[in-house]
Amino acid sequence: MLKFTETLIPTLKEDPVEAQVVSHKLMVRAGLIRQLAAGIYTWLPMGLKVLRKVEHIVRQEMDRSGAQEVLMPAVQPAELWKESTRWEQYGKELLRIHDRHDRDFCFGPTHEEVITDLVRKNLQSYKQLPANFYQIQTKFRDEVRPRFGIMRGREFLMKDAYSFDLNVEGLDQSYERMFQAYKRIFQRCGLAFRPVEADTGSIGGASSHEFHVLADSGEDTIASCSACDYAANLEKATAAPAPAATAAEAAADMTRVETPTQKTIEEVASALNVSPAQCVKTLVWRDAESDAWFLLLLRGDHELNEVKATNIAGAMSFMPEPGDVASALGVQVGFLGPVGAENFPVDVRIIADHALKGAHNMVCGANEAGWHLRGVNWNRDLAAPEFADLRNVVEGDGCPRCEAGKLKLNRGIEVGHVFKLGTKYSEALNVSVLDENGRGVNPIMGCYGIGVSRIVAAAIEQNHDDNGIVWPINLAPAQVHVIILNPKEEAAALTAVDMARRLEHAGLEVLLDDRDERPGVKFKDADLLGLPVRLVVGGRSFKEDQVELKMRRAPEPIKLPKNDAVDYITAKVMEAQAIV
Repeated sequence: MLKFTETLIPTLKEDPVEAQVVSHKLMVRAGLIRQLAAGIYTWLPMGLKVLRKVEHIVRQEMDRSGAQEVLMPAVQPAELWKESTRWEQYGKELLRIHDRHDRDFCFGPTHEEVITDLVRKNLQSYKQLPANFYQIQTKFRDEVRPRFGIMRGREFLMKDAYSFDLNVEGLDQSYERMFQAYKRIFQRCGLAFRPVEADTGSIGGASSHEFHVLADSGEDTIASCSACDYAANLEKATAAPAPAATAAEAAADMTRVETPTQKTIEEVASALNVSPAQCVKTLVWRDAESDAWFLLLLRGDHELNEVKATNIAGAMSFMPEPGDVASALGVQVGFLGPVGAENFPVDVRIIADHALKGAHNMVCGANEAGWHLRGVNWNRDLAAPEFADLRNVVEGDGCPRCEAGKLKLNRGIEVGHVFKLGTKYSEALNVSVLDENGRGVNPIMGCYGIGVSRIVAAAIEQNHDDNGIVWPINLAPAQVHVIILNPKEEAAALTAVDMARRLEHAGLEVLLDDRDERPGVKFKDADLLGLPVRLVVGGRSFKEDQVELKMRRAPEPIKLPKNDAVDYITAKVMEAQAIV
């Protein structure tokens, strides 16, 4: 059993000044972590117990899925990253270091290169596939603004796994095994979560899903359908196709209107007495690699999805500064439009969002400072452009998968991500195994990550109240918090110790608060630490041969005969664990 007087649990009454989110505040106040440097934390005894429980669940389910555990070096040679071309591409989040011989290394943020090198040196035949290797290890990503405690720290504990298959069908099976394993992991952690379609990002690959813990404080926005199981990260989410153009509205004449000071959509719409949805938002995008220029057109009430724009315009593309746009195109930002874009000094490729397909009588910039155009129509005033998905979905958009549902938006905390990588890394690092016909083929890879330490913070974001943490039963550092109301009352103290030992003998984990503190202090710390069961021994109840029992999620305590308490608590905890 843990004794409060023998365990480092430095609880605090006040929120730390630097903490912004609930999990950071409560993890510091409950004595789970302490900061060493920006985004780098020491895990204290109670916090480490939670971390190890998450790790245990993850390891059990990974082993159950058939994955093999390995442990790869945290420090990786630059040569491997140069083979995959990510040494140059990954950016400043990659912590680059030198050894005493001035050779380049990095502290691994992920291990695609290392595992691929391991496989190319040790697997030669299709008979050794499928194979899935995983590890639970410390990673480091040099975040420019580490924040939210361990939610977005620079050093973190991660489970990463990598599958290798001979063909796409094999990859699909490996991916599905991991997908189901992830669902079991988050269910056992007692979390409300949602798997969503996601962008593959810098890892690359054909398709991916993120697993999000649903919480109002989440950094990510999730779009999900009200009628079917469609769900996607905002970066990936799409809406139902725009309705086809109709002749219901007569085409107005295109006219020039003076807008001397109106540049924003809101200002133009107000001045011309039109809806922002009738205006066209014209954004400039540029590909640094090819020096190609793009005009991206959106409905005025929609926002550009920069991930989608980058996927279309190129990985090195970006939105130039207004001064650079004016120099290159000869028009001030705010008055740009697609009509007459062929007269710009540089060639531009015009791409419009799908929502503009059915637009009539649009308002857009006239490519002249102080002027806009109204009554603009496709195929008359300008050729219909390319159409693509460019925007963020909004609440109420139609579902792209079913006809009945509407999209709703929620906040989520990403705790897991699974990718179908394909042959991106096996080709780059020249991995080859012999197939059944003796021909060399590149194995098809999958990649599967879980933020082990982030799960701890996400669980708190989802499970807390005004008084502190409310741990899910399988993550709590201990299941029962036994409080000796007054350690100087010898009979009560001896009974509390005896009950704690009997609870442990029944298979439960116990924290015994044996401090010589006021009851109010102990009760506040118990709520702050958030163990599922609080058992108070002493005071008037003890004199009546009773103890006070409070479940952390219950509004009020109850009294039990002290002889019945151990069996009652054991049954309650076992019942809660069985439900999970």
